[in-house]
Amino acid sequence: MFDIITQYREGIMGGLQVTLQMCLIIWSSGIVIGAILGTASSKWKAIVGWPLRAGTFILSGLPVLVLLFWVHYPLQSILNITINPFYTAVAVLSAINIFGIAELVRGALDDFPVQYVSAAKVCGLNPRDIAMYIQLPIILRQLLPGLLTLQVAMLQATLFASLISVEEIFRVAQRINAQVYRPIPVYTALGLFFLMICLPLNGLALLLRKRYTRDLSEN
Repeated sequence: MFDIITQYREGIMGGLQVTLQMCLIIWSSGIVIGAILGTASSKWKAIVGWPLRAGTFILSGLPVLVLLFWVHYPLQSILNITINPFYTAVAVLSAINIFGIAELVRGALDDFPVQYVSAAKVCGLNPRDIAMYIQLPIILRQLLPGLLTLQVAMLQATLFASLISVEEIFRVAQRINAQVYRPIPVYTALGLFFLMICLPLNGLALLLRKRYTRDLSEN
Protein backbone atom coordinates (compact mmCIF):
# COMPACT_ATOMS: atom_id res chain seq x y z
CA MET A 1 0.00 0.00 0.00
CA PHE A 2 2.75 2.44 0.97
CA ASP A 3 4.71 1.72 -2.21
CA ILE A 4 1.66 2.72 -4.27
CA ILE A 5 1.24 5.92 -2.26
CA THR A 6 4.92 6.75 -2.75
CA GLN A 7 4.91 5.95 -6.46
CA TYR A 8 1.76 7.93 -7.24
CA ARG A 9 2.12 10.63 -4.58
CA GLU A 10 1.88 13.49 -7.09
CA GLY A 11 -1.41 12.25 -8.49
CA ILE A 12 -2.76 11.51 -5.01
CA MET A 13 -1.80 14.97 -3.77
CA GLY A 14 -3.46 16.51 -6.84
CA GLY A 15 -6.68 14.59 -6.20
CA LEU A 16 -6.55 15.48 -2.52
CA GLN A 17 -6.13 19.16 -3.39
CA VAL A 18 -9.21 19.06 -5.63
CA THR A 19 -11.23 17.32 -2.90
CA LEU A 20 -10.19 19.90 -0.30
CA GLN A 21 -10.96 22.77 -2.69
CA MET A 22 -14.44 21.38 -3.21
CA CYS A 23 -14.95 20.98 0.54
CA LEU A 24 -13.77 24.51 1.27
CA ILE A 25 -16.34 25.99 -1.13
CA ILE A 26 -19.12 23.61 -0.08
CA TRP A 27 -18.55 24.16 3.64
CA SER A 28 -18.11 27.94 3.51
CA SER A 29 -21.06 28.59 1.20
CA GLY A 30 -23.25 26.25 3.21
CA ILE A 31 -22.44 27.90 6.53
CA VAL A 32 -22.82 31.48 5.29
CA ILE A 33 -25.81 31.16 2.96
CA GLY A 34 -27.45 28.40 5.00
CA ALA A 35 -27.28 30.48 8.19
CA ILE A 36 -28.84 33.45 6.39
CA LEU A 37 -31.61 31.36 4.84
CA GLY A 38 -32.29 29.54 8.10
CA THR A 39 -32.60 32.80 10.00
CA ALA A 40 -34.85 34.27 7.31
CA SER A 41 -37.05 31.16 7.22
CA SER A 42 -37.54 31.34 11.00
CA LYS A 43 -38.45 35.03 10.81
CA TRP A 44 -40.58 34.95 7.64
CA LYS A 45 -42.16 31.50 7.63
CA ALA A 46 -44.71 32.14 4.90
CA ILE A 47 -42.30 33.77 2.45
CA VAL A 48 -39.07 31.85 3.09
CA GLY A 49 -39.82 29.12 5.60
CA TRP A 50 -42.25 26.92 3.71
CA PRO A 51 -40.42 27.09 0.34
CA LEU A 52 -37.19 26.22 2.16
CA ARG A 53 -38.74 23.25 3.89
CA ALA A 54 -40.27 22.08 0.62
CA GLY A 55 -36.87 22.32 -1.09
CA THR A 56 -35.20 20.44 1.75
CA PHE A 57 -37.87 17.74 1.58
CA ILE A 58 -37.39 17.30 -2.18
CA LEU A 59 -33.59 17.20 -1.97
CA SER A 60 -33.74 14.64 0.85
CA GLY A 61 -35.53 12.27 -1.51
CA LEU A 62 -33.02 12.59 -4.36
CA PRO A 63 -29.83 10.48 -4.31
CA VAL A 64 -26.75 12.68 -4.69
CA LEU A 65 -25.46 10.47 -7.51
CA VAL A 66 -28.65 10.87 -9.55
CA LEU A 67 -28.82 14.62 -8.91
CA LEU A 68 -25.20 15.15 -10.01
CA PHE A 69 -25.67 13.08 -13.16
CA TRP A 70 -28.91 14.82 -14.11
CA VAL A 71 -27.57 18.34 -13.59
CA HIS A 72 -24.34 17.65 -15.47
CA TYR A 73 -25.64 15.70 -18.46
CA PRO A 74 -29.38 16.00 -19.28
CA LEU A 75 -29.90 19.50 -17.88
CA GLN A 76 -26.87 21.01 -19.61
CA SER A 77 -27.86 19.27 -22.84
CA ILE A 78 -31.37 20.73 -22.60
CA LEU A 79 -29.99 24.22 -21.89
CA ASN A 80 -27.31 23.78 -24.58
CA ILE A 81 -24.50 24.83 -22.22
CA THR A 82 -21.27 23.23 -21.03
CA ILE A 83 -20.04 23.80 -17.49
CA ASN A 84 -16.82 22.54 -15.97
CA PRO A 85 -17.70 19.40 -13.98
CA PHE A 86 -15.85 20.78 -10.93
CA TYR A 87 -18.25 23.74 -10.76
CA THR A 88 -21.25 21.51 -11.41
CA ALA A 89 -20.32 19.24 -8.50
CA VAL A 90 -19.61 22.20 -6.24
CA ALA A 91 -22.94 23.83 -7.12
CA VAL A 92 -24.98 20.67 -6.50
CA LEU A 93 -23.25 19.72 -3.24
CA SER A 94 -23.28 23.32 -2.01
CA ALA A 95 -27.04 23.49 -2.62
CA ILE A 96 -27.56 20.31 -0.59
CA ASN A 97 -25.37 21.68 2.20
CA ILE A 98 -27.07 25.08 2.17
CA PHE A 99 -30.53 23.56 2.51
CA GLY A 100 -29.31 21.19 5.22
CA ILE A 101 -27.69 23.94 7.30
CA ALA A 102 -30.65 26.27 6.76
CA GLU A 103 -32.97 23.61 8.16
CA LEU A 104 -30.70 23.10 11.18
CA VAL A 105 -30.60 26.84 11.87
CA ARG A 106 -34.35 27.23 11.40
CA GLY A 107 -35.03 24.37 13.79
CA ALA A 108 -32.67 25.75 16.43
CA LEU A 109 -34.24 29.21 16.23
CA ASP A 110 -37.80 27.91 16.30
CA ASP A 111 -37.06 25.70 19.32
CA PHE A 112 -35.39 28.47 21.31
CA PRO A 113 -37.52 29.07 24.45
CA VAL A 114 -39.13 32.51 24.45
CA GLN A 115 -38.96 32.57 28.26
CA TYR A 116 -35.17 32.96 28.04
CA VAL A 117 -35.62 36.19 26.12
CA SER A 118 -38.39 37.35 28.44
CA ALA A 119 -36.20 36.75 31.50
CA ALA A 120 -33.34 38.67 29.89
CA LYS A 121 -35.62 41.63 29.18
CA VAL A 122 -36.79 41.64 32.78
CA CYS A 123 -33.14 41.82 33.83
CA GLY A 124 -32.74 44.95 31.71
CA LEU A 125 -30.70 43.56 28.82
CA ASN A 126 -31.11 45.25 25.45
CA PRO A 127 -31.85 43.25 22.25
CA ARG A 128 -28.20 43.28 21.14
CA ASP A 129 -26.96 41.87 24.45
CA ILE A 130 -29.72 39.28 24.49
CA ALA A 131 -28.70 38.10 21.01
CA MET A 132 -24.94 38.11 21.71
CA TYR A 133 -24.81 36.71 25.24
CA ILE A 134 -27.88 34.51 25.53
CA GLN A 135 -29.34 33.43 22.20
CA LEU A 136 -26.15 33.01 20.14
CA PRO A 137 -24.17 30.85 22.63
CA ILE A 138 -27.10 28.52 23.31
CA ILE A 139 -28.04 28.20 19.63
CA LEU A 140 -24.42 27.49 18.64
CA ARG A 141 -24.21 24.73 21.24
CA GLN A 142 -27.38 23.19 19.82
CA LEU A 143 -26.17 23.54 16.23
CA LEU A 144 -22.54 22.42 16.36
CA PRO A 145 -23.02 18.62 16.65
CA GLY A 146 -25.45 18.44 13.75
CA LEU A 147 -23.39 20.91 11.74
CA LEU A 148 -20.21 18.86 12.11
CA THR A 149 -22.01 15.64 11.20
CA LEU A 150 -23.47 17.26 8.08
CA GLN A 151 -20.07 18.55 6.97
CA VAL A 152 -18.58 15.08 7.32
CA ALA A 153 -21.40 13.76 5.12
CA MET A 154 -20.63 16.47 2.55
CA LEU A 155 -16.95 15.49 2.53
CA GLN A 156 -17.92 11.89 1.85
CA ALA A 157 -20.37 13.03 -0.85
CA THR A 158 -17.51 14.59 -2.85
CA LEU A 159 -16.65 11.03 -3.93
CA PHE A 160 -19.71 11.12 -6.19
CA ALA A 161 -18.10 13.93 -8.21
CA SER A 162 -15.99 11.26 -9.90
CA LEU A 163 -19.15 10.26 -11.82
CA ILE A 164 -18.97 13.47 -13.83
CA SER A 165 -15.17 13.31 -14.31
CA VAL A 166 -14.01 15.59 -11.50
CA GLU A 167 -10.39 14.69 -10.75
CA GLU A 168 -10.90 14.35 -7.00
CA ILE A 169 -9.26 11.77 -4.76
CA PHE A 170 -11.63 8.89 -5.59
CA ARG A 171 -11.21 9.30 -9.35
CA VAL A 172 -7.44 9.41 -8.88
CA ALA A 173 -7.68 6.15 -6.92
CA GLN A 174 -9.67 4.63 -9.79
CA ARG A 175 -6.98 5.68 -12.28
CA ILE A 176 -4.21 4.26 -10.10
CA ASN A 177 -6.08 0.97 -9.70
CA ALA A 178 -6.57 0.77 -13.48
CA GLN A 179 -2.78 0.88 -13.87
CA VAL A 180 -1.60 -1.35 -11.02
CA TYR A 181 -4.66 -3.65 -10.67
CA ARG A 182 -4.39 -3.74 -6.86
CA PRO A 183 -7.82 -2.64 -5.61
CA ILE A 184 -7.39 -3.78 -2.00
CA PRO A 185 -4.36 -1.59 -1.10
CA VAL A 186 -5.57 1.32 -3.27
CA TYR A 187 -9.03 1.56 -1.74
CA THR A 188 -7.75 0.67 1.73
CA ALA A 189 -5.48 3.72 1.54
CA LEU A 190 -8.45 5.81 0.41
CA GLY A 191 -10.56 4.48 3.27
CA LEU A 192 -7.82 5.26 5.80
CA PHE A 193 -7.63 8.81 4.48
CA PHE A 194 -11.33 9.38 5.09
CA LEU A 195 -11.18 7.67 8.48
CA MET A 196 -8.39 10.01 9.61
CA ILE A 197 -10.55 13.03 8.76
CA CYS A 198 -14.08 11.82 9.49
CA LEU A 199 -13.62 9.91 12.74
CA PRO A 200 -12.20 12.87 14.72
CA LEU A 201 -14.97 15.14 13.44
CA ASN A 202 -17.66 12.59 14.25
CA GLY A 203 -16.09 12.03 17.67
CA LEU A 204 -16.07 15.77 18.32
CA ALA A 205 -19.72 16.00 17.25
CA LEU A 206 -20.63 13.17 19.64
CA LEU A 207 -18.72 14.81 22.49
CA LEU A 208 -20.40 18.17 21.89
CA ARG A 209 -23.81 16.55 21.68
CA LYS A 210 -23.34 14.76 25.01
CA ARG A 211 -21.79 17.70 26.81
CA TYR A 212 -23.69 20.72 25.54
CA THR A 213 -26.88 19.75 23.71
CA ARG A 214 -30.02 19.98 25.81
CA ASP A 215 -33.75 19.59 25.25
CA LEU A 216 -34.65 23.24 25.68
CA SER A 217 -38.36 22.44 25.79
CA GLU A 218 -37.87 20.93 29.25
CA ASN A 219 -36.62 24.23 30.72
